[in-house]
Parts: sequence; C-alpha cells; structure tokens
Amino acid sequence: MRAVMASAALLASEVAIAAATPAASPVATPAAAPGSLGGQLAQMVFGLLLVVGLIFFLAWLLRRMQGAAPKGGQVIEVIGSRAIGPRDRLLLVQVGKEQILIGHSPGSIEALHVLAEPVDVPASARQATPEFAQRLMELMGKDQKDKQ
Repeated sequence: MRAVMASAALLASEVAIAAATPAASPVATPAAAPGSLGGQLAQMVFGLLLVVGLIFFLAWLLRRMQGAAPKGGQVIEVIGSRAIGPRDRLLLVQVGKEQILIGHSPGSIEALHVLAEPVDVPASARQATPEFAQRLMELMGKDQKDKQ
C-alpha cells in the first residue's frame, strides 16, 4: 500500500509540475509574430527608398563628372543639323580642318560632300541639339549656351 501511495504522490507531483510550467509553444515564424508584418513592410519600403536614392545620387554624380570633362579635346564636332524628313537628317561635321556633309537615315550614314572650303558658322548657329531636347533643357533651367 505504501508503494501505491508513493506512486500516486509521485504522479500528482508530476502533474502539478507540468501544470505549473508553461507548455512549449511551437516555433513562431516571423509572419506569425504580432506586429512583424508592419515591421517587414517598413523594412522593405526603407530598402526600396534607399536603392532609389542611391540610383538618383549616382545619376547626379555621373552628370557632374561628365560636365567636368574637358570638351575642347574632341576631334569630331557636329557643326549643324537639319531634319529633312521624319527620320532623315543632314549633318555638317567638322573633322580637324575639314568639313563633311553627311546624310543620316535609320539604316545608313553617308558622306554626301566634302567641302573644299570650310563654311564659317557663327557660334550661335553651331548648336546641333534637336528642338525638343533644346526646349526640354530650357524648361529644366539648363541653357545650352552656358556650356559653350
């Protein structure tokens, strides 16, 4: 009888200990934890903003580095440009001391004429920027005349 009482007491103590300790919870996944969805979303948005900011910073830096490059060392210079169709252009190009009239179309570029005497072009007319790009630069506050 003593053995039965001892076993009952041992069983009762084990039940009491098991009731007193919290049950082991299953491993919680990060998505199951409360509030972690908002944290993950904030982390993702912050990372996205960081990457976009880095892209804009590198674009700004590249633009500054290109603007600082000396432009006087170019051998080939486009003196003038004229659109003769929706996709066709005439270009007056100076290579060294020689000027060449070039026809440019989507499928080809051809030298049309090499000028015996170079055409004297005023500095204001030397701009070969297309009209749309020129207007866009003016709207953005970057006047092309300041760069020359």
